[in-house]
Amino acid sequence: MAALSYIEQHLSDEIKTEDIAGNCFCSKSTLEKLFRKAQHISVHDYIVRRRMMLAAKKISLNPQTPILDIAIEYGYSTHESFARAFEQVWNCKPSEFRQTRFTELFPRRNAPREEGEDMIPRTSVDISELYDLFQERRDCYFVTSDIKHLIPINEISHKAGDLAILEQMRRMTASAGEDDIVFRIGGDEFCMLTASSEAAYAEEIAEKIRGMNQQTFSYEDREIPLSLHVNTVSLQNCRHIEEVFSGLHSAISENKE
Repeated sequence: MAALSYIEQHLSDEIKTEDIAGNCFCSKSTLEKLFRKAQHISVHDYIVRRRMMLAAKKISLNPQTPILDIAIEYGYSTHESFARAFEQVWNCKPSEFRQTRFTELFPRRNAPREEGEDMIPRTSVDISELYDLFQERRDCYFVTSDIKHLIPINEISHKAGDLAILEQMRRMTASAGEDDIVFRIGGDEFCMLTASSEAAYAEEIAEKIRGMNQQTFSYEDREIPLSLHVNTVSLQNCRHIEEVFSGLHSAISENKE
């Protein structure tokens, strides 16, 4: 989708939906309709999440950089307006995030590829950074997770679902070793690329994550229990990014059965 490429190229600029639509040679209403159908999110919300993902990365990796400088880079003229947007995505203040190990919570999306009349949604998330790291750690194990019974949580509210995914991310990163890297590869699908080729190491991490099952997270005035499917997998025979992506999703799917 040309809209996704345009957004990525202008994340540090003022982006108007009309400009994106013009670049795609369609009306604003048509763009919004197609974007929601393909990405399940509004154009504005997608832009905010991508900006906050990149801002979070800079906050995490550059602790000495003033938060206001980062806010201005992504189009926010005040610390307060940036902090409000940041908290909507990350559920914490930018200053608090400096203590959090960064992960790709909202990675860049690509236009789904077509196969006949069918769209292949799994190709909609860009995991090129994960694949590049995998090339260096081909013998290392992955730990994968997805949420058990996410639909009932989303039925409470979409905000509750977003908080569940944030809690999932925190459990994954809290269980990771110093050199292990956590990525989000789908809606509620995460993987951790460990720095170890030992199956026992990956399984120990998986057990830590499983040990948190049924712990709760807070949403408004209620505590919601959260449990994850967790699996370990080695993909050392994969040679292409599609094979890695497919292998991770297969590991997640098999663990549900």
